Amino acid sequence: MIRTATAADEPALYALWSRCFGDAPHLPALYALDDGRHHRTFVAAGDDGTLDAVVVYVPRTVRDAHGAPHRIGGIGSVATRPEARGRGLVRALLAEATATMTREGCGWSLLFTGTPGVYEGSGWRTFARPYAEGPLAAAREAPGDVREARPGDRARLARLQSEHNAHRPLGSVRSAEDWRVRVPAWYGRDTLHLVTEDGAGGPRGWLVARIADGTAEVLEAAVADDDCLGTLYAGLAVRARAAGAVRARTRLPSSPGAERALPRLLRADAVTRGTDTTGMYRPLLTPARTVERTLAAPGAAYWYGDSF
Repeated sequence: MIRTATAADEPALYALWSRCFGDAPHLPALYALDDGRHHRTFVAAGDDGTLDAVVVYVPRTVRDAHGAPHRIGGIGSVATRPEARGRGLVRALLAEATATMTREGCGWSLLFTGTPGVYEGSGWRTFARPYAEGPLAAAREAPGDVREARPGDRARLARLQSEHNAHRPLGSVRSAEDWRVRVPAWYGRDTLHLVTEDGAGGPRGWLVARIADGTAEVLEAAVADDDCLGTLYAGLAVRARAAGAVRARTRLPSSPGAERALPRLLRADAVTRGTDTTGMYRPLLTPARTVERTLAAPGAAYWYGDSF
């Protein structure tokens, strides 16, 4: 039976996510952010009441190609019990989610996945997100004005991030609750937060990276000026080498300032450009051409910390 969830389903939902995603303690906290979560959660229940599959729609506010905010529907927490796979349950749940997103005024839908074939048959299309990667730049002395972020920086980092992304195409408009729950959930203990300071010791720039398997990956940055990014890159390169990394990848959108800063992170003669196609979109009330202009606009970025 396909239906929407109830409060009584939450323990079973958490158990299903735990089984499919492993240890994911952040999911219940993220799920609780949406007061209307139950009617936006679509489940396939067996005759015995067991939850076989789930799809969750999360309403988000995302900027268009001109920087104007619009309501979209994020699709996330998609899971199916291994024993119930291959029965078309996710496709049926996506159809219910699509109808609700449209009814609730979402211009389009967005999701991120490593298995795009699951969603293509339901109308989602991939889009390209550029990245640059290569060997770490030659080791230098760490800049003295780069430090790790502290808990007391959060309010100022939120302002800095908001100002940096005030007109960014594809950028999500973060709420106070996002900063309290969503951002820490996705940028947890496995990430490094670096800041550059102003004269009063407050942050002028912020960078989030994950160092794993010999690679430092830049997930997000917000800076007051272009010089900050190069300084943050240099600070990351030194710390990444100390942690055993030999390569780096940055997902920050290209701009003149970002290109000038890049040699402080990556060896200039060995930079490789590529595109990540884990992002997918589905037009709903907004014409496809308009959505595609947003996705391809200069500076467009959807940060990992805004994941669903």
